[in-house]
Amino acid sequence: MGEIGKGAAFFERLRTEEFGYLDETGQIYLDHTGTAPVPRSLARAQAARLTGQVFGNPHTESPASTASTDLVEEARLRVLRFLDADPAEYTVVFTANASQAVKLVAESYPFHRRSGALLLTQDNHNSVNGVREFARAARAKVGLVRFQGDELRLSGEALGRALAGRHRGLFCYPAQSNFTGVRHPLEWVTRARSAGWHTLLDAAAYLPTGTLSLRRVPADFVVASWYKVFGYPSGVGSLVARREALARLRRPWFAGGTIQVVSAQAHWHRMAQAPAAFEDGTPDFHAVPQITTGLDWYEEVGADAVAEHVTGLTGRLLGALAGLRHPDGRPLVRVYGPRGTRGRGGTVALNVLDGRGEVVDERIVARECAAAGISVRTGCFCNPGAGEEAFAIAPRLLRRTGTGRWRAETIDGYIQRLGLPSGGAVRVSPGIANVAEDIDRFVDFLHATFAAATPVRGALAPRLTC
Repeated sequence: MGEIGKGAAFFERLRTEEFGYLDETGQIYLDHTGTAPVPRSLARAQAARLTGQVFGNPHTESPASTASTDLVEEARLRVLRFLDADPAEYTVVFTANASQAVKLVAESYPFHRRSGALLLTQDNHNSVNGVREFARAARAKVGLVRFQGDELRLSGEALGRALAGRHRGLFCYPAQSNFTGVRHPLEWVTRARSAGWHTLLDAAAYLPTGTLSLRRVPADFVVASWYKVFGYPSGVGSLVARREALARLRRPWFAGGTIQVVSAQAHWHRMAQAPAAFEDGTPDFHAVPQITTGLDWYEEVGADAVAEHVTGLTGRLLGALAGLRHPDGRPLVRVYGPRGTRGRGGTVALNVLDGRGEVVDERIVARECAAAGISVRTGCFCNPGAGEEAFAIAPRLLRRTGTGRWRAETIDGYIQRLGLPSGGAVRVSPGIANVAEDIDRFVDFLHATFAAATPVRGALAPRLTC
């Protein structure tokens, strides 16, 4: 695999060498926004490391502990190098996932009713939407930048007005939507910081196919999820933070590993220096070193090559979906977001339409895909703002449905109250492990399964979460 190459032949070979188990088990995997599959070489590297040396808890000076500490610190520097970040300006906090990275900022940021406002975008993962609960608890002002246009892009004009408001604070937005794949302008980071705001950039969905330089895009906080980039390990994310921004945070508690000194009887403590002050308990010293191995592997494949490959697969998918028709010529699929590859990543949200033009319940699509060995994501993808816009749900109805006698107790109850034909959409996200044949087989499956007649509804499991 050693060469840095582009083109279909390179990725066909990569598929055979690293992801051959997909073909061996007859799987079509199209959920890279959820996670990348595990490359075989990364699994072998982890096994070799764990069985070739003794690693101990990092919080001491033993040889086993030092071995772990050295690899954890190496991974910290490797992440900064991957993001083109100056170690004098930035540091890395290792977390269990991207959601925990966001929560570290949310629970520690100095929100206040007279200062320290929060500005969110309508396109955000729930892990970022949840920041508002900390802001509301502090009685801080919470603003929202809404969508504009049918491609579900955010309004730059609305952002400008919000940034010019009386209160400054924390602005949070995704580099790439985990619902539609839309890429929002990275220059908004500089725009917001110039207006006096701190910035939190959610890069979890972006980094698998996008490059980020923190020298050019100097976000205060960036959250990342590494299994989305190279598949393994899961359970490790990162908060990459400007040191001066991290110093403004005030943690609401302390734990093992986060304090320099503490008194049990006198009720005082002194926090450790960052990043240790933000890493609760023992870091996953077996998994964190795999980030170094994973990033080395990913950059050997080539970030630009991956981006070009996934863009090509996404264009192939979008073009084929646009051509799918029922026998009478009606569209078989409705795509939410951009219909082309400009300004987007490899995440495509859609619903299947029946012969009358009505949405087919996404659970039926999930059931039929599973029976055919196809892995896609169905539901609302933890992004209610994008879903509300895609399905044209009026804010007035949303406010009424969430309160009083209109309040529903289940997801299916909310769907019924809102009058929706389905509980979400189907998300198809090609990535590093895919080849063109995967796209063609998926599109052929949609046509063969849904063009002539919609499969029998049958018994469908209730929706428990969204």
